[in-house]
Amino acid sequence: MRRRIFIAINLPEDVKKRLVDYQSKWPELPIRWTKKENLHITLVFLGYLNDEELLEICKITEEVASRNQSFSINLNKIYYGPPKKMPPRMVWVEGEKSQEFTKLQIDLEKSLMTSEEVHFSSEKRVFSPHITLGRIKAWEFRQIEPEERLEVSEEISLVFPVNSVGVMESELKRGGPEYTILESCSLKP
Repeated sequence: MRRRIFIAINLPEDVKKRLVDYQSKWPELPIRWTKKENLHITLVFLGYLNDEELLEICKITEEVASRNQSFSINLNKIYYGPPKKMPPRMVWVEGEKSQEFTKLQIDLEKSLMTSEEVHFSSEKRVFSPHITLGRIKAWEFRQIEPEERLEVSEEISLVFPVNSVGVMESELKRGGPEYTILESCSLKP
């Protein structure tokens, strides 16, 4: 059986709650908001893996986590994403990119690419920490006159510590995806 796997930073409960509160600011938006329990920052998306590949991913994630320092992320802006995409695909929360975040993300990608058990190729785009707050219903969004489209641009400041990374499973269900933490790997204190 193949499972849909990604590696992510999970958010503390209080941060999730604060982010969900922002969703109510734009009730007219044609959007499917992300459920509170699904808010996270993806580090690497791996796609469908079998059990052997999954075991290897857990081992690699554990090794990478043990080499990397805990750090903090400051979530500082909510806006349409990805940048310059029209119509936008989502409303997302952007975090400040730190050296620790970048080092962790690069270390994970390099370790995955050198593994013989896992077939992984890195994405070529510049990576910055972000959280999908909701997915725009593109067809409905296009029906709104451009000058009547809501402006989504909110400066925020939510800082939280990152002490672990999780190997996650995404099950696609009728009511939206459901995420499960398969393994949580601690970063160096």
